Parts: sequence; structure tokens; C-alpha cells
Amino acid sequence: MPMPPTAASTGAIPPAHRPRARTRGLPIAWTTARAAKVPEITAVFWLVKVLTTGMGEAASDYLGETSLVLGGLVGVGSLVGALAWQLRAREYSAVRYWTAVSAVAVFGTMTADITHVVTGLSYAVTTAAWAVVVAVLFTAWWRVEGTLSIHDVDSTRRELFYWATVLATFALGTAAGDLTGLALGWGFLPSGLLFGAAMVVPLVAWRLGLSPVAAFWSAYVLTRPFGASFADWLGKPAHVGGGVGLGDGPVTLAALVAIAALVGVLAVTRADVQRADVQRADVQRGERVPAEEGAA
Repeated sequence: MPMPPTAASTGAIPPAHRPRARTRGLPIAWTTARAAKVPEITAVFWLVKVLTTGMGEAASDYLGETSLVLGGLVGVGSLVGALAWQLRAREYSAVRYWTAVSAVAVFGTMTADITHVVTGLSYAVTTAAWAVVVAVLFTAWWRVEGTLSIHDVDSTRRELFYWATVLATFALGTAAGDLTGLALGWGFLPSGLLFGAAMVVPLVAWRLGLSPVAAFWSAYVLTRPFGASFADWLGKPAHVGGGVGLGDGPVTLAALVAIAALVGVLAVTRADVQRADVQRADVQRGERVPAEEGAA
């Protein structure tokens, strides 16, 4: 899967030295630089991301089929709780972060499905509409902060931009996957293979000189219909997009187990913590001597 460079390899500016844009009238805490609360981009990041997309698709469908009211309560409740937990954190935590992503995955799917069902708009129209929403968020984020790099998500305001964009990309991916898998009649497996092949494009483009930030977000958006298409293929019956028929419940459970196992490993090893943040956290805990003292 596409793996744009790390902060070190791209020469990302350390949080303490990054300019803070458009801060007038806002609480200091919203714009103060601190440790980044998003993970380093690794192969495991992409694997867990794909698993959350599939889990979100299957879980949303399962809850909706069980009870629309229950599904709505779980979707909204988990989103609010997970994001509040994540936003209150002072530094990156794999458990907090991926809990928030999982909640966003479920709610993003619900949002896209509700947009289609309630408005009666076609999947083509809802896909285009969510694409516009994503574009607007990226534009606003860039105009306010001057960066879209996840290595620069180091203030509350930037984190809010980040999570709003992530939510919109999940909704966009859901609509796009339903467009190809159902509306266009391609079926879920061919759709999944198509989006999987499309994910190679940002990697090749990055190798040829595309901005790492553009490559990352392009791949990030494509992971949603990729994972969701395979989840639908496994969970839905044959007469719905050519599914295998395992059921949305079992697919949700299997994905949750896999996510929990991988996140557990990341939480223990801290392999996905951005290096500068590891050093800062270790110093604060007394687990590492600051460089100035160590050199003395």
C-alpha cells in the first residue's frame, strides 16, 4: 500500500518551530503547538485503516438492520465519546486514536447511507456531494493552517480539521463504493479490486514526484471504498452485489478482533509514535534524559 515518507524523511518542521496561522480571537489552547496526536505512517497504519473501513461498513449495516434507533444512538454516542476521549489527550495513544477512527468509520458510513436514503438522491449525486465537502474541508484547512500534513496535527484546531476531514472521507468512500458496487452493477468484489488497483496510483505518483501530503490523502480516501467493498462482499448475500453471505455481524466481529490485536501491539511497542514525540514523552516521564543534559 502507498506509504508516504515519515516526518524525518520529508523534513517536517518540528512543532515548536511551526508558525501558528490565524490565531486572533481564539483560545490559546486551540492553537498552541504540542505533541502530534496522530501516528507515524507505516505498513501497519494502512492495514489497520483498511480494517476499520471494512468494520465501519459492516457494523453500520448490521446496526441499521437490527434497529435504526439503536444504530443511530450507538453511532452518535460512540462518535462523541471517542472523539472527546481523543481530543482530551495530551499526546498520541494508539488505543485512543484507533478507537476514534473506528467510531468515525461507523458514523461516516451511517451519514453517507442516510444522505442517500433520506434525500432519495442517487449514489452518483451523493458521491459528488461528499467529494465537494471533502474539497471544501481541505481548502478551509489549508487557508487557515497553511498545511495539510498529518505530521503537523499539533493543536486542537488542526486536530478538529483533521477529524472533520477524516469523517468526510469515510462518507465519500462509502458513497463511491455503493456507486460502483450497486448502482453501476459491478459487484462488490470487482469494485474492491478496482479501488485496490487505484491505491497504487498515489504510490507511483509519489515516486515520480507527487507531494507526500497529496499522495497520502489520495490513498487515504481510496482505502475507504476498498475496505468497504470487501466487507460488503464477505457479508452480503449473493443477490446483493455478488456477496459471499457470511453476514455483517460476523464480518464486524472478525474485523474488530483483528483491529484490537494490531492496536494492542502498537500500544505496547509504540512503533507508530512519531519519533520526536517519543523522545518528548520519555523526557516528561523521566524515562529519557534531555539531549542537553546527556551531552553535559
